[in-house]
Amino acid sequence: MFSISIQQQQYKTYILTDETANSQLEVVPERGGIITRWRVQGQEILYLDTERFANPELSVRGGIPILFPICGNLPENSYTYNGKQYTLKQHGFARDLPWQVTDQVTQNAARFTLTLNSNEQTRAVYPFDFQVSFSYKIQGNTLEIQQQYTNLSLETMPFSFGFHPYLITQDKTQLEFEIPAQEYQDQRSKETHAFDGKFDFNQDEIDVAFKQLGSQCASVSDNSRKLKLTLESDNIFSTLVFWTLKGKDFYCLEPWSAPRNAINTGEHLTILQPGATCAASVRILAKFF
Repeated sequence: MFSISIQQQQYKTYILTDETANSQLEVVPERGGIITRWRVQGQEILYLDTERFANPELSVRGGIPILFPICGNLPENSYTYNGKQYTLKQHGFARDLPWQVTDQVTQNAARFTLTLNSNEQTRAVYPFDFQVSFSYKIQGNTLEIQQQYTNLSLETMPFSFGFHPYLITQDKTQLEFEIPAQEYQDQRSKETHAFDGKFDFNQDEIDVAFKQLGSQCASVSDNSRKLKLTLESDNIFSTLVFWTLKGKDFYCLEPWSAPRNAINTGEHLTILQPGATCAASVRILAKFF
């Protein structure tokens, strides 16, 4: 039994429910199309800083923010296209803008579709016409995000995209990682280090990127919660970022289509022809053991 309901909180919140699996997904279209909450078997999967979420002037720290048309930050927040310099802040603008609800389905799954279109505000910092459409789908213990990126411009459109899931945990020392890579790049020092499956959580911040992925499947087992989360992504997601802060009850495992600054370097950048559409999918499976 699947349903979609609306609750008027600070923002209009859409609640997708799979009653059989006792799972729910909460989405706030006007706050960047963000997933704010995902519960499986009544258990919270995502972290959300409610104070930051309540302040529209601050970026959301929690849920699953959307990254588009860049992932990460740019040197001095700038890039050059056709000889002109543009300013684009970290992770782009999709996570800050209101999205439009375009479809709702409750047959065989709960599926919720929302769309972001280019406008004067986006063209000032990213000179392209586009339409981005996401379908959030829950079924059982699985969340799937199906994406379509369409270039409505008369010229080729360069971009990257990704997600920034904040996964809740009370004890990071109880986490076990299965990441299909043997090394990572530290985002601050830019040094590359071998990866043995462990992180030093005594550091104030961990911000690393896995670029040489052996497969498109990674998982984290939280032994304190008896919960295994498996992240599967399409081949276009070339980079997996891990980020956390000391003293905070979250860690982030982020699928990106390209590493940071790709719009300047071209590394794994998606180049979409006029009128063309790029489709992609990300799935997260929650399994209690």
